[in-house]
Amino acid sequence: MDRFAFVAGVLLALSISFDVTAQPPPERADILAADTPRTTAFGTRFVAPKGWAIRTDGNAIVLAAPEGNAHVAIIDVRNSDADAALAAAWALYRPGSAPSPEDARDRPARDGWDQVRLYEYAAPAKEQRTTYARALRKDDRWTVAIVDLPDAVAEKRDTQLEVIFGKLLPPGFERETFAGKKAHRLDAARIAALSGFIEAARKDSDIPGVALGLVQDGKVVFEGGFGVRESGKPATVDADTLFIIASNTKPLTTLMLAKLVDAGRFDWDTPVTSLWPAFRLGDSDTTKQVRVKHLICACTGLPRQDMEWLFQGDVATPASMMQVLSTVQPTSAFGELYQYSNLLAAAGGYLGGHVLHPDLELGAAYDDAMQKLVFDPLGMRATTFDYARAQAGNHAAPHGFTVDGKIVRADMDLNYTGLPMRPDGAAWSNVHDLLRYVQMELAAGLLPNGRRYISEEALLARRVPQVAEGSDETYGMGLKTDGIWGIPVLHHGGTMIGYRADMIWLPDHGVGAVILINSDSGSSLRAGFRRRLLEVLFDGKPEAADQMAAWAKQSKAGLAAARKTLVVPADAAESRRLSAHYRNAALGDIDVRRDGTTTVFDFGGWDSEMATRRDDDGTLAFISISPGEEGFEFVADDAGDARRLVLRDAQHEYVFAPVP
Repeated sequence: MDRFAFVAGVLLALSISFDVTAQPPPERADILAADTPRTTAFGTRFVAPKGWAIRTDGNAIVLAAPEGNAHVAIIDVRNSDADAALAAAWALYRPGSAPSPEDARDRPARDGWDQVRLYEYAAPAKEQRTTYARALRKDDRWTVAIVDLPDAVAEKRDTQLEVIFGKLLPPGFERETFAGKKAHRLDAARIAALSGFIEAARKDSDIPGVALGLVQDGKVVFEGGFGVRESGKPATVDADTLFIIASNTKPLTTLMLAKLVDAGRFDWDTPVTSLWPAFRLGDSDTTKQVRVKHLICACTGLPRQDMEWLFQGDVATPASMMQVLSTVQPTSAFGELYQYSNLLAAAGGYLGGHVLHPDLELGAAYDDAMQKLVFDPLGMRATTFDYARAQAGNHAAPHGFTVDGKIVRADMDLNYTGLPMRPDGAAWSNVHDLLRYVQMELAAGLLPNGRRYISEEALLARRVPQVAEGSDETYGMGLKTDGIWGIPVLHHGGTMIGYRADMIWLPDHGVGAVILINSDSGSSLRAGFRRRLLEVLFDGKPEAADQMAAWAKQSKAGLAAARKTLVVPADAAESRRLSAHYRNAALGDIDVRRDGTTTVFDFGGWDSEMATRRDDDGTLAFISISPGEEGFEFVADDAGDARRLVLRDAQHEYVFAPVP
């Protein structure tokens, strides 16, 4: 692994930065009863999250998560550069044991900072720990933030990290706000500015194709495409090109539920078990508390648990996925933390279908409910869950990264695993159809002909905040409200293999947008486009273009750094030590095959070439590298007589045992 040398040693850094003899004694640690604004010695502002302990020791403030052994340190130093400032900060936070960063790179200066540098650390796979740091400079002063958390805590408390970093701002700085401003008309010049932004982002991020739609004051002002449906082929993207919209399916699902609320079939506070007696979570007390709104609010305390459908989706059914849901245990209290659960969101869709058609299979009932209550009334004629139908016509192919960072067509197999979970993210659609949905949202439930499609009360209830998703963002029912720029921006992103999507609308300004992307390299374009849209509408500071260009460079640098840690093809000697067949009760089977020098893990519905990586502590991992299927990490565990394979997400562990 690459290592980055510090400009000065720890002792030198301390001698430059601190008069340690002058530091006051440390404060005792206090448990915060609410999110609390705090200020560092140099005047840097941030918000300390509810439930965390906070302790001040001179120029260092250390926040401790409730789980223990989980910290965020915010430390002020004076130093010549970022590397020396980082060394000094580690010496105060954890004297004598500062790790060496695996990667370090400057990020765009923003939010009033003169310089921003990000450091990433590679913990051995067995440690299951997330560590990174940010060095932020204002004039000649540095504020260094060190994040040092177990993976499980980092995922569970991700939105509390957003609380901390969302308003980590230098003294005197105030973010740009568009509150009180009137949106400009999206005329030809402003649409050209948005189009130029997308074309530049496509080039910088190697994105084959993008579809864009814009509405203002009830009218479509632009719908079209940029680039191609598939790399290397001439067919271009247009307004009718279908993409997998992934989690943009969730707002459509909650709209179906809102239609049933409007029809009096239930209300948002109806207990789920009274409508669907078979509904179960892994905890009986939690099961009893769940109301309809809780299925799609990300607020019930259930953690993300996606491995079962990713590995078993080719043989799973909606009913079997709901059986998996019955094993999921909450890891936080109701309303305490935002925790995103695809399984629970799928249950929300299946509940609606079941109420409408109790005698039908869950998937068929949901499909019919969506067609009759959402797609047909809104005129969304192309939107479908039928993968064969979608791919038979004008559709965008998925694209992903090779192990060397090149964008190529990705295999579709892993996307099929989402079908048993389709209410949470398996719809195909295009900008033409999705603009009809966005227009209805902006019209508060009216159709273009003036007819009321749904009551305002049922529709807008989905926007009511159910849980905080950071310092300026809340989550309702399948909808996010972002207020970072002083005005409410409603949106929801979507991510599946080779596809990225976002739907956006500004309810106070009558403006909406849809952006669909056919590449994993397009992740940053969603947030970048939201910012650029606001810049164009309100004559905001032109930040988005530089940020997009920087994000593209950082992504490529990160891929290059990760590539240096891998052995490709997988180490032959280590591969020969693998068994031919493995099994895990929850995730199914792995067949290991060797195609010449290549090692392939076959999971049934999809397969991937594997690389190997040896961590500093000797841990060996086999890592999937096929485009679109990269990043699944299996740690080789030699405990006992046979080599096992261990797969982890942030809050779960799956052991694959060899099968004779």
